Amino acid sequence: MKSLIAFPAAARNVALLIARVILGTVLIAHGVQKFSEWTLAGTGAAFEQMGVPAPQLSATVAAFVELVGGLLLLVGAFSAIAGLIVAVEMAGAAVLVHLSGGVFVAANGWELVGVIAAAALAVGVAGAGRYSVDAMILSRSAGVAAETREPQPVGN
Repeated sequence: MKSLIAFPAAARNVALLIARVILGTVLIAHGVQKFSEWTLAGTGAAFEQMGVPAPQLSATVAAFVELVGGLLLLVGAFSAIAGLIVAVEMAGAAVLVHLSGGVFVAANGWELVGVIAAAALAVGVAGAGRYSVDAMILSRSAGVAAETREPQPVGN
């Protein structure tokens, strides 16, 4: 991809690591909050007041996606799937609850869920980077594939 500034691969990988750690931490905190501080019943009751369909089921799904998706993004495991699922969940939160509040989170606006959705989508599409479980899995499978290939003849 062309860019005005050509950052080295190491800088891109560190940037992805920082983005994943911050995004994952925020998601984990929100998931834990729904499970323990507010409880699933309390989160479901709040969702019902906000007009979220199937509020108890939605509360459980949201808490699970935020906690597990946050953990996966934090370590960079299955980042494409986790990033896309988190982005869809946040888009749903924006449409069902936050768009009517305007932009700013102080008025229950969409800025937080929008930024989380954009970051999750970016990581999901760009990949987790070199410093991730995904990269370790891919490098191991590439090493195994290289070891199991037939030796290639050497030219004269």
